[in-house]
Amino acid sequence: MILETLSSVVLGLALSWAALRTLSPRLPSPRAVLGTGALGALFGLYLMHSVLGGGHVAATLIGAVLVSAVTVSLLIRPRSRRLSRSAAV
Repeated sequence: MILETLSSVVLGLALSWAALRTLSPRLPSPRAVLGTGALGALFGLYLMHSVLGGGHVAATLIGAVLVSAVTVSLLIRPRSRRLSRSAAV
């Protein structure tokens, strides 16, 4: 169980780091993104472990990474769009 926990945290941090590398202008501070990725992976591990039970290490880690990806994706801000004013206003 300890190795699963460490593996999920490392995978969550790796996912967060990859998101920071590709989407850094649209994400908040790196500290918040890394923390969200790690905590999302821990919650995903807990969730998948309680659903699947013991003995399903690969499926549990995949579920943990998916939950981490969802939590990190909630931090992405929309692209800034300039609103043009109409002439009628």
